[in-house]
Amino acid sequence: MTKIKICGLTRKEDIAYVNELLPDYVGFVFAKSKRQVNLEKAKGLTDLLDRRIKTVGIFVNGDVKKVRSAAEYLKLDILQFHGSEDEHYIKKFGDFSIWKSLSIEAQRKNLLPEDQNSYQQKLNTIGKYDIDGILLDSSAISAAGGTGVSFDWSIVKKIKACKPLILAGGLKAENIQKAIEIAEPYVVDVSSGVEEHGVKNFYKINEFIKRAREF
Repeated sequence: MTKIKICGLTRKEDIAYVNELLPDYVGFVFAKSKRQVNLEKAKGLTDLLDRRIKTVGIFVNGDVKKVRSAAEYLKLDILQFHGSEDEHYIKKFGDFSIWKSLSIEAQRKNLLPEDQNSYQQKLNTIGKYDIDGILLDSSAISAAGGTGVSFDWSIVKKIKACKPLILAGGLKAENIQKAIEIAEPYVVDVSSGVEEHGVKNFYKINEFIKRAREF
């Protein structure tokens, strides 16, 4: 069964929602974002979290000492790196589970051979890192990741990855079953797709998890 991550939790209400609905993972964003939380806020939230749910910290090109301090303080289960972190950087966190992101151009409908080769080369490079998963997210002109829009999931079928894949970008209850059918990811990762007016919504989270798990 595909595992589920609800990302970008910022409120005690969000914790109450996930404690009831029990996704496999939740994510806390420590990089610049409208969902960014500081350490003390994150600590207050993780202290309330059901221990059956694993915690993921999202970082972008963070200072090694600060990232490690946050990870140890919060006892994070997984570190998700969304920037240009290379193999040398990642080796400094060998005692943690790591997910490394790779951005796919959003709404790309036709993957040219040269594009396929480019993505494959990037996957091959990232796949050599000491990591536990590769997160495929969508990029737009103004942003890499966290765009709330999807890429063409059939791309996943055209490239090979030697690590488990985490699928993100534009996922919501209405398309999650199609995404799982096409991409067959290890984890699906949602944030804005379970929000209403910029905050997490219990009913949207519930519907997303229900549909993902019944597929």
